Amino acid sequence: MNVKMASPSVRSDTEPVMITPKFQEDLTHSSIDITVAERPEQTAIIPSIVELETLRYDPVAIRAQYSQKPLQVLGRILAVLWPTLTFGLSLWWDRQRGRVAQNQQRRAIQLRELLTQLGPAYIKIGQALSTRPDLVPPLYMEELTLLQDQIPPFPNEIAYQFIEEELGDRPDQIYAELSPQPIAAASLGQVYKGKLKTGETVAVKVQRPDLRDSITVDLYILRRLAAWANKNIKRVRSDLVGILDEFGDRIFEEMDYINEGENAERFAKLYGHLKDVYVPKIYWQYTQRRVLTMEWVTGTKLTQVEAISAQGVDARYIIEVGVQCSLRQLLEHGFFHADPHPGNLLATPDGKLAYLDFGMMSEIKPAQRYGLIEAIVHMVNQDFDGLGRDYIKLEFLTPDTDLTPIIPALGRVFKNTLGASVSELNIKSITDDLSALMYEYPFRVPAYYALIIRSLVTLEGIAIHIDPNFKVLSAAYPYVAKRLLTDPAPELRESLQDLLFKDGSFRWNRLENLLRNARSSQDYDLSQVVDQTLEFLSSERGALIRNNLIDEIVKSVDALSRNALHTATYALRNRVGLAVNETPGASTEQEKTIENIKRIWNILQQTRGFDPARIAPQISQLVFKPEVQHIGQQVASRLAQRAIARLIREVLVSPETPSNNGHKPVPVKV
Repeated sequence: MNVKMASPSVRSDTEPVMITPKFQEDLTHSSIDITVAERPEQTAIIPSIVELETLRYDPVAIRAQYSQKPLQVLGRILAVLWPTLTFGLSLWWDRQRGRVAQNQQRRAIQLRELLTQLGPAYIKIGQALSTRPDLVPPLYMEELTLLQDQIPPFPNEIAYQFIEEELGDRPDQIYAELSPQPIAAASLGQVYKGKLKTGETVAVKVQRPDLRDSITVDLYILRRLAAWANKNIKRVRSDLVGILDEFGDRIFEEMDYINEGENAERFAKLYGHLKDVYVPKIYWQYTQRRVLTMEWVTGTKLTQVEAISAQGVDARYIIEVGVQCSLRQLLEHGFFHADPHPGNLLATPDGKLAYLDFGMMSEIKPAQRYGLIEAIVHMVNQDFDGLGRDYIKLEFLTPDTDLTPIIPALGRVFKNTLGASVSELNIKSITDDLSALMYEYPFRVPAYYALIIRSLVTLEGIAIHIDPNFKVLSAAYPYVAKRLLTDPAPELRESLQDLLFKDGSFRWNRLENLLRNARSSQDYDLSQVVDQTLEFLSSERGALIRNNLIDEIVKSVDALSRNALHTATYALRNRVGLAVNETPGASTEQEKTIENIKRIWNILQQTRGFDPARIAPQISQLVFKPEVQHIGQQVASRLAQRAIARLIREVLVSPETPSNNGHKPVPVKV
């Protein structure tokens, strides 16, 4: 039976689309759940049970299906195991004969062909390796790069059949033009360049045939292996099954092009406004579950540095744009691109970074986002007590874990990594060092973290390819510093307090470092920060920092006033000849405080948004707020207390005045 339906994501009137008997049969015999989501803005033509079908990964249903097909599963295991062992033996034989270098090109080709033969899940592994010049030899990396968009295509006849089944008409009736052959073929589909009858140039992505079956059997086998490893290998404490299920969720979402289109629009809404970030448009009238039509983007892969430079575009700047966009994905909104390999990132001729392929996306909860920011801050500042607590918040350690032996171990492991400065940090070294702790202490890798680290490591691999000295964390820290200074979240305010205050003392160097890094962030504006900071300090949530800050303001103002008074009295006494054996300067502690204030002031003057004409009205308005007046009263009160105590010490209790039966009076500490 043929049923006409509207595209589930159509934003306006569209052509009806045919659901063919073959597609109905696929749904009937599928091991995948059909979930129904309500979209009130749609105009339904048939009942919603058919209208809103989306693919969902269901490991229970998959297990039920393949547990009844042991021969098919065994056949797949042998199909994977035999060529893999053969390739491994070839590498071993090369080493035995001393012919590794001579045969490297040949083996690289064999590895690419092997991964292609094994299917989509293994192709994605090859794509990830193709971005790691620090892990994979150049010849292998060059060959694996072909897995990004140069996998052997499937026949046009099948692609045209899918277009007709999904969009309800022959391709030549839908598109004004369509390239005679696909211009790119990747793990899940292939792409044609086309033109709509309204004149727009588009990319038409068509899904590979039998994709669902080839992926589900691999996931079933790998999940069984993961469950066995979790149960029988004591060293494995991470939830391998959970990690695999997370990957399964994402890859099944990637097989639904309607979901990908919605991801693209959400990504554009969240990040499309960022400077030099470009997200292509989705054409919903020509998009369905197995066919996606989107705006054609002209650009160059980020790994093709010479080609990018030839267009007058700075490749290093483009990767910096990618880092800043990734930070907002991971730490601000939590909706992130989980598959940023070079085939999905293009440098456009006008110097923008274009994102493609929004099938594999993931999300991070707010608590996890704040936990990551705190961990970065604690790691950069070598606060291993705080870092240990962060691992509990991020679910790497259980709440009942004894951190006593772990904190010194973190210090030992990260000592070399964090020895100099944030500019020397890289994600791979951190993950490698953390891996060393996994075997000794009860760490586990939470499922959500696997895709985060995959995304970051892939991005860093691209960056290293462009510039071997590029450090992703160094480029990221200005944004982290900005968030720490401006985000009102209680978690970050607590981290800011821990960072700036230790044992009752204010750590000026930490504030200086934060301000210097934050001013490099694109959207850091001092005039806004002043308003946000004063508003927070005057609130109940800012009480802890406010009290510590008042103490420090009192010390600073007292030091400045004493220095000014000392300088003035010295000049007067020197003029009348009474300054004998006196020095005109302040004490060492006062000098340090004054120098710290001068450095902070210089940083503020060089910060975007520093304009006395703009900041003065803000401050004058805040002065009349009761909360701010209360802060001023506290500062004045404590300054008065110090002045009175000093008067008692220096005037009323003179060292020459006998007291306490001839003993010298006890000095008054101020």
